[in-house]
Amino acid sequence: MKNLFSHLKGDLFGGITAGIIALPLALAFGVSSGLGPTAGLYGAIFLSFFAALLGGTNTQISGPTAPMTALSMVVIATLISSNDGDVGKALPIILAVFMLSGLMQIGLGFMGLGKYIRYIPYPVVSGFMTAIGLIILTTQTLPVLGYYPKEDTALVESFKPQAEAVLLGKILEEEAGEGLFVLEDFSETVSRGQQIAEGEIQQEAQVLASKYASGVIGSIKALPLAIAGINWIELLLALGTIVIIFGFKKITTAIPSTLVALLVMSAIAVFFVPGYRPITAIPSGFPMPQWGIFTELSLLELTPYILTSLTLALLGAIDSLLTSVVADNMTKTRHLPNKELIGQGIGNSISALFGGLPGAGATIRTVVNINSGGVTRLSGMISSMVLLLILLIFSSVASTIPAAVLAGILVTVGISVMDYRGLKAIPILPKDVKLGKLGISSEVIVMLCVMLLATFWNLVYAVGIGLVIASLMFMKKIGDSTANQSKLKTLPDDPANEEEILDANGTLDIVVKQVMGPLFFGSADGFQNLAKKIPASAQIVVMRLEAMNYLDQSGLYALEEILVDLSEQGKTIYLVDLQKQPKYMMERVKMVPQLIPQENIFENYETCFSTINKNHKVK
Repeated sequence: MKNLFSHLKGDLFGGITAGIIALPLALAFGVSSGLGPTAGLYGAIFLSFFAALLGGTNTQISGPTAPMTALSMVVIATLISSNDGDVGKALPIILAVFMLSGLMQIGLGFMGLGKYIRYIPYPVVSGFMTAIGLIILTTQTLPVLGYYPKEDTALVESFKPQAEAVLLGKILEEEAGEGLFVLEDFSETVSRGQQIAEGEIQQEAQVLASKYASGVIGSIKALPLAIAGINWIELLLALGTIVIIFGFKKITTAIPSTLVALLVMSAIAVFFVPGYRPITAIPSGFPMPQWGIFTELSLLELTPYILTSLTLALLGAIDSLLTSVVADNMTKTRHLPNKELIGQGIGNSISALFGGLPGAGATIRTVVNINSGGVTRLSGMISSMVLLLILLIFSSVASTIPAAVLAGILVTVGISVMDYRGLKAIPILPKDVKLGKLGISSEVIVMLCVMLLATFWNLVYAVGIGLVIASLMFMKKIGDSTANQSKLKTLPDDPANEEEILDANGTLDIVVKQVMGPLFFGSADGFQNLAKKIPASAQIVVMRLEAMNYLDQSGLYALEEILVDLSEQGKTIYLVDLQKQPKYMMERVKMVPQLIPQENIFENYETCFSTINKNHKVK
């Protein structure tokens, strides 16, 4: 406890500064997600507190982040759409998915998987981060222009016939469930159809209009409508926010430019712009638990979203641990990755219980905390308390923030989150894949695949597909490298041993095969092709295996097939410098000693040839 409070002054300044910076971002991410600013604020409060208290990185500041919000936005939109466009109806399943992702993070931590996150290839992370930026920029185009599909009368009217069809379809489903649907008699259907109110049709048409303009593709489709009906007040508020955020950084970095933009543009809107659009009202008081997660859902309803929850959990883990590495480099400390995952998981689970967005370790907020003096986990807890005080005391003031200002903040987040280092490397990386006469880097292929799939299709599957492509390309590279480096030498043509072999064996042919690198399923085919080149005249085959440090099942059986074939040809086989793991694998399937006697295995090249000289004399 003494250690926790020994840096109280630094932690106090670090926590307050990080909390103030977190406020506009939490509100903006909440609005962007589709659950409203309150969800972002609740997520920042609970995640920041419990991840700091129980996590493995002392200076980490956690909360909703751009990657987590982008993926959450897709999840929320999908679930709201499948629940008749009713946020209240969809909220229990949405929060249950978020809570499950938190529990999965806890599981990842207890299983000790935190250290494996670093094996995710950089091109996958790069493509994903750039996609996040593109998604945010594209989806925020409409609110920046002051366009909201639900309020576009012409667009809503165009969806009314479809809305009527949807409502009629629901009636038919209800009748089928009640046993009232009879093909010969539609009287009940007609009666119920006539009772559909105009308000219901209007509401359903608004839901359909929102679906039409949702996501990246929807935003692109709706862009002409938005341009045709630009709300200049909203556009100017958003542009003013963007200019201040990027411009104020050139004046000073001591004061967060995002906070300056929020205060200045909100004040301008309140005092000089009547009729601007404020964000959704933020309720005052302490957040209440959403018990509907447990009372209104069954595990069966949650089953289809297990993969989605796992993706959220993995993304949050990657996001958090990357930030932990940044914190380590700044503070010259070492974080505990598995403990960090457990803390993040507990924070996300509790956040979901209170209706908050999931999040992760936030790099910018963590850096600000450290630069402001934060040293211990108390700084992250103080950051949470700052946000809670703002919620309890200033919620009515926060509710007057213009929606366009938050949209402008998100635009700057989208611009900042893209991986420009990865994009700049596209023309300079080695072009190891040929597409006709053109060449392209395999790393670039992975990055572009993830970026395009994540942007225009599905964030969840894009990462998985990217990992598969990256793994396949990596295995091909290793396989090709092993095959290219492996050597086949026929003695006495080997200058290093020519005199010794000639003296001892005269014209005896000895083939030396040197395997360079692991022998696995990616290199087994190349190994077999090389073995086929062993001349029929060779009486002795020496395999130098000092560089073969790994042997998998595919490589094992490829090796066995070759050894059996050589033995049947009457050739004597010697193994030199057989490594521990490959030897263990060969012993499991009795290749040693049934195919290769123990006395034919040598620790070094010299001992092997000394034995050959003794055992193989020319008659």
